[in-house]
Amino acid sequence: MSGLHEECGVFGIWSPNNSPLAETVYYGLYALQHRGQEGCGIAVCEDGVISAHKDIGLVGEVFDHSSLAQLPCGNMAVGHVRYSTTGGNERRNCQPIVVNHMKGRMAVAHNGNLSNAYELRRELELSGAIFHTTSDTETIAYIITKQRLVKPSIEEAVLASMDIIEGAYSLVVMSPTKLIAVRDPHGFRPLCFGKLPDGSYAVSSESCGLTAIGAEFVRDIEAGEMVIFSSNGVRSVKTHCNTKPKQVCIFEYIYFARPDSVIDGISVHKARLRAGRILAESCPAEADIVIGVPDSGLDAALGFSQASGIPYGIGLIKNKYIGRTFISPTQSSRTDKVRIKLSAVSETVRGKRVVLVDDSIVRGTTGGRIVSLLREAGAKEIHFRVSAPPFLHPCYYGTDIDSEKDLIACHRTPEEIAAQMGADSLGYLPAERLGELIGSDDCCKACFNGVYPTAVPKNAVKDKYEMKLTPPKGE
Repeated sequence: MSGLHEECGVFGIWSPNNSPLAETVYYGLYALQHRGQEGCGIAVCEDGVISAHKDIGLVGEVFDHSSLAQLPCGNMAVGHVRYSTTGGNERRNCQPIVVNHMKGRMAVAHNGNLSNAYELRRELELSGAIFHTTSDTETIAYIITKQRLVKPSIEEAVLASMDIIEGAYSLVVMSPTKLIAVRDPHGFRPLCFGKLPDGSYAVSSESCGLTAIGAEFVRDIEAGEMVIFSSNGVRSVKTHCNTKPKQVCIFEYIYFARPDSVIDGISVHKARLRAGRILAESCPAEADIVIGVPDSGLDAALGFSQASGIPYGIGLIKNKYIGRTFISPTQSSRTDKVRIKLSAVSETVRGKRVVLVDDSIVRGTTGGRIVSLLREAGAKEIHFRVSAPPFLHPCYYGTDIDSEKDLIACHRTPEEIAAQMGADSLGYLPAERLGELIGSDDCCKACFNGVYPTAVPKNAVKDKYEMKLTPPKGE
């Protein structure tokens, strides 16, 4: 993986009992740590009063026994792990965002990016709103609060807000009496819920978060659906379902999600195996060994091996105590971290023709360093295979590819990229076969083909490459 920033992870729990829920959310966030490594937070509701703790850092750094103990017992809690796709990496931008208002308190955790955030924020500021953060989430909180002034309940306010906000949003909203989970009508980002033996319900960006706390997976929340958890039970509202075409982000399956997660009924592990098999069919190579770049390249490498008959081996070892390379603020430190993060297994690759499988190439710099590591370990040939098509367009739905100027595939051919990285050959997953990963074309591929499910943000970076725009059906 070279230079791509991921989005965030959300988690929430409702319990029929007053209990120390912060610890449960802590374990859920730990399982979702791969979705955001810059900051995190937990908010707990105790008798309508919301207390929160959040800061910059990993879950294990921000929370310890003391900070968890300071959060009260309650019957609801929400948590968030963050990567700053919008808004800087500052404590004020950490979530959940807690709102104190005359209509009641509220905590909001959000995964995704709004495509109309700029217009909404400008309108709110012109009407007198004062923002304390630079994230989309505060805009969502303002919209919900504004709707709460004219709507009879928090869920009605959230429903009305769904008619205003556009783009990607998987939300967990906590009011004094209800926990509300919402997934945008396109279903860009995943969201699911499960049930614990004591009658509690948990909401998580991925099913791995439910597994971590011992919850039984119930189902995915549908695109456009709102699920309300309260003392009155579990209630689903589907007025926004089937109003827009389903567009789950295909990169959730290629890279973002954990391989043990299941999203919309599709195993992430199996989707990556299929990607590897497609690669072996479309971009074969004569080689002695297939290896993957940990972690998200491993499953695709296994699939390549199974389809090609070339033995699979462990050629790269990942240092488990370092974050993903894209967290580094500068390119030089990113390059340094590659050597700290990965080491080659010379016994596997020495004197061998190697197929190296990774999930993507963004700038090409990290890929080049990995190729160098393998060369130093004695690899005879290196055939780089990528389980995604070339990145050619910005993303506006939760991945911080905001310009084409840094995307190497926009400026060089595969042969040129291979030469720059020092590889003997380079092959990408064919864009037209992306749907095969999940058995459906109901997925967003905009970063690969430039066809956007929503209007491109008016304040988007303008490039010399023309964006294609496909208006959503029914709009």
